[in-house]
Formats: sequence, structure tokens, C-alpha cells
Amino acid sequence: MPAPDLPPLTWLRAFEAAGRTLSFTQAAAELHVTQAAISKHVRALELHVQQPLFHRRPRSLELTRWGASYLPKVQDALDRLALGTREVFGRRLNRALTLRVAVSFAVNWLAPRLEGFLRAHPGVNVRIVSSVWNDGFDSDLHDLDIQYGTGDWPGFRSHRLTWERIIPLCAPGTEGLRRPEDLAQHRLLHVMGYQQGWGIWLAAAGAGGVDPGQGLHVDTTLMALALAAAGAGVALGRGSLAAPDLAAGRLIAPFDLAVPIDEAFYLLEPQVGARHPEAAALVAWLLAECAGAGQGA
Repeated sequence: MPAPDLPPLTWLRAFEAAGRTLSFTQAAAELHVTQAAISKHVRALELHVQQPLFHRRPRSLELTRWGASYLPKVQDALDRLALGTREVFGRRLNRALTLRVAVSFAVNWLAPRLEGFLRAHPGVNVRIVSSVWNDGFDSDLHDLDIQYGTGDWPGFRSHRLTWERIIPLCAPGTEGLRRPEDLAQHRLLHVMGYQQGWGIWLAAAGAGGVDPGQGLHVDTTLMALALAAAGAGVALGRGSLAAPDLAAGRLIAPFDLAVPIDEAFYLLEPQVGARHPEAAALVAWLLAECAGAGQGA
């Protein structure tokens, strides 16, 4: 029989989400319920504990001193409950095989090829989750991960998928790009998160008079390539990601110099924990596809 002081779990989950986000709207979206339901659950909890948990401002929420004290205790209890469930029942190995992929690699490399895997393995239920930044890997949410870097991921088995070369790319018809030094008169497009970029290419091209830091910074290669295709600047393409735009004629390479870099896309698998029963098939297919695709353009 439940303890009389223990509120219903739905009330606690609503309070935790609202307290963490300080928004009934965001909490509702996260828990897949209506904003009115979140407000109702929180109000019921406040009546249960006989204290206000939020200051309701016209455009925002603020935790009261009671709410601020209660929130970490609720979060700790929910975390303990989730951990205990995993310890007793383990992960469901019959769920979808989840692959998290850097968004640009997912769109420009994986999407054109994935149908081949699905055709060869019709019984495998695959779930693709795109990511922008190299966030920490959560093995409770993802089985495999494709990230960009130099291969140093402690705690993971890493498989190198690409061997990248960088080369400037611009829209067809872009004028005034006869020599690398001419880049000084054009906007350079940078992708945040890449360690090796314009400075390396300009040094290899002997274009010391070009400022490697000038231009526009964006957070995905997709955005950089789209801007370049629209004539908004010159992007530094990576072979594995630029091929579709080059093949379609949306972008051209005004110079022949393609500079090899150490960074690449890697497939990551956790070294510990149960492996999804279908993971081996997807790993083998990805490695074979990358071997067949060559070592970058």
C-alpha cells in the first residue's frame, strides 16, 4: 500500500519537468501532454504538499523556496527509480537499433545509401537520430554513434569511416577566384566544432596574405554548403560531405588543391554493456560502404 505522503508519479514528473525548464509549455512538449495537463498536475501537487512550488509570472515561471528545495529531491528519486529499473530488468534488446549520426553526415552521406542496408536487412528496425555537436554518448538511448574527430574516444571501440581532404567550394559563376590569394576578397565560411580548417588549407596553398579567421561561422556543414551554393561565401568542403553538391553542380572547386587532414568520421560502439543483436550487421555494412566509397574526395 503506498505511503500516504507519496504524491502520484504523474504529478512529480510534471513538477520535475516544469522546474527544470521553468516552463509549463516546454514540460508539456517533453512529456507529450498538454500545457493545461502540466498546470493541473503541478497545482494538484501544490495542494498535496500545501505549499506553492512556483511563482507564476506573466511570461515566466520561478521556483519558490519550497519548490527549489523540493526539486533536487524529486530528481534524485526519479533517477534512483530509473536506475533500479535498469538494474533489475536491463535494456530491452528487442527495441529498435538506434544510430546517432552527425547531421551533415546523416544527410549527405548516409541518407543516399541507407536504402541498401534496409533492403538487405528487411527485418531490422532501425532508428536514426541526428546530432549537431559531439555530445556525450548515452548507451541507454543509442546503440551506435557516428562522430567527427581524431579517433580518441576512451571507453569506446572506434572504427574510422572516412579519410578526409579539404578543398574550397563555391557557387558556379563565382568571379575573382583565379588564385588562392583571391580568397582575401571573399567571405570564408567556417563550421564550428572543426579543429582543422581554413588555416591548414591556406598554409598549404601558400596564401599567407589571407586572414584564415575572417568570414561567417555556422554550426553545420549543411548550412555552410548551402550558403556557398547561394553565393554567400566560399565553404571549405570535406570529401565525404561535399560529393552530392559537386555531383549535382550546385558547387564547384575553383582550385585543384585538396589537403589531407587528420580529422574524420568515426563509428563508435560502447566497450561495455550488452550489444544490440542487430548492431553487428549495421557495423559491417557501414564499414563495407565506406571502404567502397574510397577515402574521401
